[in-house]
Amino acid sequence: MAKASAAEVQAGGRAVRVSSPDRVIYEATRHTPEVTKLMVAEYVASVEDGLMRALRDRPTALERWPSGVREGMRLATGPQDSKADAFYQKRVPRGAPDYLETATVTFPSGRTADEICPTEIAVPVWAAHMGTLTFHPWPVRRTDDPASLDHPDELRIDLDPQPGTTFADAVRVAGVARELLAELGLTAYAKTSGNRGVHVYVRIEPRWEFTDVRHAAIGFGRALERRDDQVTTAWWKEERGERIFVDYNQNCRDRTIASAYSLRPLPGAPVSTPLAWADLAQVDDPRGLNLFTVPERLADSGDPWAGIDDEAFSIQPLLDLYEELPGGEMPYPPDHPKMPGEPPRVQPSKKVAEHWDAEGNRVED
Repeated sequence: MAKASAAEVQAGGRAVRVSSPDRVIYEATRHTPEVTKLMVAEYVASVEDGLMRALRDRPTALERWPSGVREGMRLATGPQDSKADAFYQKRVPRGAPDYLETATVTFPSGRTADEICPTEIAVPVWAAHMGTLTFHPWPVRRTDDPASLDHPDELRIDLDPQPGTTFADAVRVAGVARELLAELGLTAYAKTSGNRGVHVYVRIEPRWEFTDVRHAAIGFGRALERRDDQVTTAWWKEERGERIFVDYNQNCRDRTIASAYSLRPLPGAPVSTPLAWADLAQVDDPRGLNLFTVPERLADSGDPWAGIDDEAFSIQPLLDLYEELPGGEMPYPPDHPKMPGEPPRVQPSKKVAEHWDAEGNRVED
């Protein structure tokens, strides 16, 4: 039978064209059948309620895997990595539909770009037609005030299991994080990363800049370290040990996390899935939360994050922790401009003290 050249997916009252609908995006596994491009687009449409809660009015980068996901395929590490199989699309792709809206974001370098800013489910479905599996929204929302794109409304705590630790360890630490946030007066929401980690989100008042929110994440991470010895904020991998890393730099400008209800480019089409805290504690294998199971779960039980916008919280208690607990500034990501007070961006095991000044700048011979 000849393969169809195109199909249509109904998305919020629009018929979205999907080319090459029979293309296999995920190969079959022991537990899941193969997934076609059309199935990806239909999945995106089916999780509209939860996905649009995560994306609506947020500048969003697209993680595109146009040829599908296969063992050995690689995601580009930067714009010069032209031989990779997948890539991040930060600017609006050519051929975008006229109903797609945009937002102008400013990168750490000072350069700007127009990114897609979803306002209706047809936009993510069209992005799936373009090979998108994972949506990467900024932690800001577009409003009538241009400054809104410089003031995050989400604190994102990325709990990343290091070698020797497991998803179960990340779940346990997430529970400790929830308790600590509650003590500080903040309500937390959890989701699986779609891999081995857990993401903890807090809706915050959009009164602070990115540097402040990053400092809040550092302060919280240090407090969490003191409460649980399986937690680390160490930026350098050689210092982390067998712990759960709190990746505070996910709160930098232009650093994003896979959105709620995004697919991940891993066998079995796993999904970054929001869960009630009691349900998270019962998950043994996050791979069971995938393209085949999550839509039914959402339809039957609703979105566990339905109330996330009900109240926004102050991060001042976390900024107080940053000021009170020792440690000071921490390294930024390697592609970020050097920041005031930042320590040297060199592995501790390779650092020669006399080669660096007090501000973290290399001293020339």
